[in-house]
Parts: sequence; C-alpha cells; structure tokens
Amino acid sequence: MQDVDLKKFPTAPGVYLMRGADQAVLYVGKAKNLRSRLRSYFSAAGDGRSQIRFLMNRVQGVETIVTDTEKEALILENTLIKKYRPRYNINLRDDKTYVSVRLDPREEFPALQVVRRVRRDGALYFGPFSSAGAVRETLKEIYRIFPLRHYPMETCRRRGRPCLFFQIGQCSAPCHGKISSERYRELVKGVVALLSGRESEVLGQLHQRMQDAAAQMRYEEAARLRDQIRAIEQTVERQKVVAAAGGDQDVVGLHREGGEVEIAVLFVRQGKLIGRRSYPVDWRLDEGELLSGFLQQFYGRDIFIPEQVLLPFLPPDAETLGDWLGERKGKKVAVLAPLRGEKLALVEMAASNAREAYRERGSRREAREGVLEEIRQRLHLARLPRRMECFDISNVQGSLSVGSMVVFSDGEPDKAEYRHFRIRTVTGADDFASLGEVLGRRLKRGLEEGLLPDLILIDGGKGQLGAVVAVLEELGLAGRLDVAGIAKSRVLANVRGKAVERSEERFFLPGRKNPVLLRQGSPALFMLERLRDEAHRFAITHHRKLRGKATLHSALEEVPGVGPTRRKALLRHFGSLKKVREAPLEELQAMPGLPGGVAEAIFEYFRREGVE
Repeated sequence: MQDVDLKKFPTAPGVYLMRGADQAVLYVGKAKNLRSRLRSYFSAAGDGRSQIRFLMNRVQGVETIVTDTEKEALILENTLIKKYRPRYNINLRDDKTYVSVRLDPREEFPALQVVRRVRRDGALYFGPFSSAGAVRETLKEIYRIFPLRHYPMETCRRRGRPCLFFQIGQCSAPCHGKISSERYRELVKGVVALLSGRESEVLGQLHQRMQDAAAQMRYEEAARLRDQIRAIEQTVERQKVVAAAGGDQDVVGLHREGGEVEIAVLFVRQGKLIGRRSYPVDWRLDEGELLSGFLQQFYGRDIFIPEQVLLPFLPPDAETLGDWLGERKGKKVAVLAPLRGEKLALVEMAASNAREAYRERGSRREAREGVLEEIRQRLHLARLPRRMECFDISNVQGSLSVGSMVVFSDGEPDKAEYRHFRIRTVTGADDFASLGEVLGRRLKRGLEEGLLPDLILIDGGKGQLGAVVAVLEELGLAGRLDVAGIAKSRVLANVRGKAVERSEERFFLPGRKNPVLLRQGSPALFMLERLRDEAHRFAITHHRKLRGKATLHSALEEVPGVGPTRRKALLRHFGSLKKVREAPLEELQAMPGLPGGVAEAIFEYFRREGVE
C-alpha cells in the first residue's frame, strides 16, 4: 500500500485498523492525532524503524474511528483487539488470570474464597498468587492460625454436626454456634492483617493475649496462642522484604534481543515480593507501543491493580494509561518510571528476571528445536512443525457431537488458539464425516486469514487420515500441509492368550502403507502423545459441560414455572441437581423466592417413576 493520501485522515484522537487481504484486521492502534501517527507508517523516508516493513508489506487498507478523548481511544483499542485478535498486536499466550483470595467483611461470618476475578464489589482481595498450589499452602497455614469457616453456612447448617475441619481445629464452626460473632470478628481481623502483610500487628496482639491467658492460668489457651505465634513467625521468615516503604506495586522489567522480547512482572504487596510472572512476546514495532499494549492486555482482565505500576520507561500514553487504570481500580494509580532509589532497584530487579527468563526460555527453545527436528525427520515432513494442530471428535452415541482443536506453537501449548466446534451437518456417530466438517471449517478460515498449520495430527488411523486427505484435496492444500494420524497402542496377547503386552504408538502418513514407530520414551514421541492427549482432554471437558447443560435443561425446564433464572437459583440454593432431586417438599417450600405451587411441581416431577 504505497500511494496514500494522508490528508484524508483526521487530526483528532482515535483508533486505526490496518487491514490486509480479505479485509482481515492485521493491527489495531490508537493515537492522539491520527494523521500524525499514520504519517510515521506511510512517509517515504520512514521513521527509522525498519521493522515497520514487516507490517506494512501486508497492509491493503486503513480504517479510522474518531473518539473525543485519548482515553476513549485506549478503551476502544482494547475492545477491538479483543474482538479481532490482530496478528501484529501483542498476544499474551498465558492469558489466564491469577488466583486471589477474597473475603467479604460485610457477611456475619466472612469466609475466604479463591477467585480468578477481582471485582469492585466491596469485598477485600489479596494476592495475586502465581498458582493455585501457592494459595492452598497459604490457606492451610491461615486456617491453622485463624480457623475461619470453609463452606457456605446453609450447607453446613443442614449437617447434623460440625464438619471434620472443626474436629481437627481448622474451623470454628459458626454454623453450629461454636463461636460468637464477636470472637469470629477477631479471627477475621487477624486474617486481614496477616494477608495484608501486617504480621507485626498480629504478633503483638497474640503476644498480649498469650500473656493475659497465662496470668489467669488458662494455660491451654496460652499454649494454643504460642503455637499460632510460632506458625506466623515461620511463615514470615520465608518472605523477602524488598521495599522498606511498603505499599502495593507491580514492577515491570523488559529484555529484548532482536524480534524477541521477554517481559517480567514482579508483584510487591506491602513491601514484600510475593510472586513473579514472565511473558515471551514476538514484537517488531517500537518499545513504546510494546509496553502500552502489554499493560492494556495485562490489566484489561479482572485482576488486582496496585497503587503503583513501575516501568523501565514511560510510553507516550503513560498519562492516559494511568487514568484508565485509576478508573478500573476506583482510585488513583501512579504509572512511574523511577530514576533513582529503591524503586529503580526494583525495576532493575525485574529487568534481571526478564533477562534470566529469556535465557532459560532460550535453552528450552533449543531443546524443543531438537525435538521438532526429530519429528520432522521421523515423520518425513516437508517443514519444521512449528505450529502443530491436533483434532479430536467426542460424542455419546452420536448425540452432542463436538470437535476440538488444540495448538502447539514451537512445542508448547498455545491455549489462546484452542477452539471448539459444534458439529452442524452430521447426524449420528460418524467420526469421519465430523472430522471432515471440522477440518473444512478450520482450513477455509485459515486460508482467508493466512494462518495454516505446519502439521495436522489426527487421533486415529488410516480411516481418519483418509478423511483429512480428502479435505486437503478439496481445498487445494494437498502437498502444502503435512498430516499424520496417531493410533493408540494395542494390547497384544501371547499364544496362550494370557500374558499381555502393549504395542507402541503407530503413526500413519499419506501414501505410506506401513506405520512409523518412534522410539519408546523419546522426546519426540512424548511431545506428540502430549498433543494428542491434550486434544482428547479438551474435547471431553467441553462435551461434559454440554451434557451437563442438556441434562439440567431436560430435568428442570420441563417443570412448569421453572425457567433459566429460577433454575440457577435452585442450583445456588441446593448446591447440585442431585440435591434438588432429593430435597423434601418442606425444604423446597422453604427456599426464598420459590412459590409454593412451583415447589410442589418440582417435588412431584422428581417423584414420578423413571425421572432421572
């Protein structure tokens, strides 16, 4: 796209969409002045960024959307990136949110919840934690020190006695009146202080209570308080203080080599480093756009936003980013690029983490390159299988058929690219036809978007492979894409029919009569088996979800007066469909918001013979 009349572009703030062939969106960007920003792309002299050529060689047209303010442009840019997922915008492969701990102090007996979304709902949130395992370890220690309840009050009150956690001292059983609300509030205050990093405050209170209990000769209580103090002190010892001033901060470090960038984020809460996350990014545009795009994606989810975000440098739209983050948090957020002192030391620490993560990823990448090369040679592929896609079909006696596609990029799962397919044109359990439909839809879209796999792996033998080859020939892709079928190992019996052994996995290739066998235990075999198993897991998980919805629909929506909203309310109140089915009439009638006539109809429906 060479001849462009830049005067036709507005000088107002807004968003621009760069489109390629077939009007596919390649890149979405924002600007305070659209004409000035686009001039940097289209000027004959260029702006010194040779990497712009990688994008501009594919651009066929530019569309602009004007906004009133730069912040509105940022929000719109974020929305359009989520909608179109452009190839040249930042794509964080690990886009799942972190786990946090939620506590709502407005409840009579607050409980701790592990959540992945941080909402502005008046509750307190602590974290983030880098893994669910880290949360479990933290909560295990907290329940030993401060025994808050574990389960919903309604569930526990239906039990005849307190649960096992009460018996082992990790729950105070407010559901059965074993603790007063005032005493429970003291436990909650201790939990909040501990999770907020105010251990010294908690230790001071516990020391005073221990001394008072000992002075009044309540030695068992004093011993229990002593054990709590020791548990907290051991927990604190494992944490590293990195900022004397305290406070909540996210610290971003960046390391770049060529077109590869590693971004590391350190989570500092109340002056303590509690976790780290790193992200590999393929990026060829300038670092200002890189950092701005990363922050938008990172904080565009429902996650905790700290009071300060420390950066290695300020992107051009730093002020707008700060306003946007403050709006999402509900209070002011400072976006800073420190030049001296402890904050600069934190940014340098984050950069060191990014550099180390890049080095570790490089060694892992080299190892994966060797595995991919082995796969290429053993399966006689035309190219290195950098993008491998595996497809699987799941159904139960031909009903609710679904297909799954999982993607490995450079040997690692690329979960943002996973897809589900509802089978539309096939009736009954015809896996070959279902596979043909799924592949046809996937490859047609790939041709339009210019994104095709290097290797298609099918869970099956010659029959499934034949269905794939037929689709490739129909679309004119035969010979352009590599394809293989992986057949599960067979159980073989000896001549007496008693002793059994398992054969090796077999790989079928087009035009080859005998299957290929990979060395047992080889990294290449492990990677391909992992790809196949991931496709199977992904299909089964989605199919179970559809089955559950179908079962729920057939079981409750046939009852007069029960619609989607009331169905959800019943499940929330009773906990499961099984408990709704088994509930006595009195319990159904006692449910808030459920009319007596509907309660009777539900009770009668599930008591009919043959209703499951």
